[in-house]
Amino acid sequence: MKTKKRVLSLQGVDPLMMFGAREKNLDLLDAMYPGAVVVRGDDIILTGETDQIDRLTLFFGELIEIARGGRAVSERDINYLLKSGNGGKASEYEEMDRDVVVTTRKGTAVKPRTTGQKAYFEAIKAHDLVFGIGPAGTGKTYLAVACAVAALKARSIDRIFLVRPVVEAGESLGYLPGDFQAKLDPYVRPVLDALFDMMGQDRTVKLMENGTIEIAPLAYMRGRTLNNAYVILDEAQNTTELQMKMFLTRLGQNAKAIVNGDITQIDLEPPGRSGLITAQRILEKVDGVKFAYMNRDDIVRHKLVQRIIEAFDKDENEK
Repeated sequence: MKTKKRVLSLQGVDPLMMFGAREKNLDLLDAMYPGAVVVRGDDIILTGETDQIDRLTLFFGELIEIARGGRAVSERDINYLLKSGNGGKASEYEEMDRDVVVTTRKGTAVKPRTTGQKAYFEAIKAHDLVFGIGPAGTGKTYLAVACAVAALKARSIDRIFLVRPVVEAGESLGYLPGDFQAKLDPYVRPVLDALFDMMGQDRTVKLMENGTIEIAPLAYMRGRTLNNAYVILDEAQNTTELQMKMFLTRLGQNAKAIVNGDITQIDLEPPGRSGLITAQRILEKVDGVKFAYMNRDDIVRHKLVQRIIEAFDKDENEK
C-alpha cells in the first residue's frame, strides 16, 4: 500500500505541554510508530498508511486540545488516548481539571487525574457507600482522604474515621518496637501522609487529639455507631467476611463510607476469606451501594509501577 503524508499545525500550542521535557512523549510515540511522527517547527508531519495516519490525526487532535487547555500531557495520557482511539476524550480531561476536591497546604489542587479516578470521585459524591477497587498506585486512599477532608472543611460532617485491618505480611506486630501507637504507625502511615499533605502536620495532630480525626484498627469499630462522619476502610481486601459485615453495619445518620482495596494483594489465608470479595459478590446490585473499578491505566505513581504490575500479572497468567 502506498505511503502517504499529512501535516498538522501546532500553532498556539506549547510544545513542552504536549511533548514533555526533552520531548520524552515524542520518543514514546516514535517507539510505538517508528518514523511515523516528525515535528518541524509548528508542524507535525505524519507518515504511513491511510489507517495509521487517520488514527494519529485523531490522537493528535485530542492531544492538542488537551494541551491548549493548560494540562501537561503525561505518558499515561498518551497511552490512554491511543488505547481509546475513538475521540471525544479531551472534554473528559477538561472536566477532570474542574473537579478540584481540596487544595493541599502547598497550594496544589487535588483532583481526579484519570478517567477511572473521575468515576470513583463521582461515585463518592453520589453515594453513601462506595467500594473503590483497583491496583496499587491508583490513588484510592489519597482521593478518599481528600473527599473526607473537603467534607470536614465544609462542615457537612463532624468527624473522620480512617480504619485499616491490622494484617501482618511477614513481620509480627508484636515484635515491632515501641508502644501500641508506634506499632500501629506503619499500618496507617499512608493515611497520615495524605492528611499531613492536605492539612499540615500540626493541624492533623490537633484534630486527632480532640477526636475529630480518628485512625484505628478495624477491631476498634466493633459496637460503635458512626454518625455525621466520613468513614474510610483502607486495605479492605484483608478483612474477613465477618469484619466486613461488622464495619458496614457501623454506619449511622449522615455517614458516608468508602471501602478501598486491591483484590490482587490479599494477605489472608486462604484468600477466599476476603470480606472485600464477599461484599463484591453480594452487594454489587444493592441500591445505594456503588462499586468503582480502576485498572493499570489509572496508576498515578511512577511510570515503572504500571510496568511492574503488568509484568507480575503476565507472570501470574503464564503460571
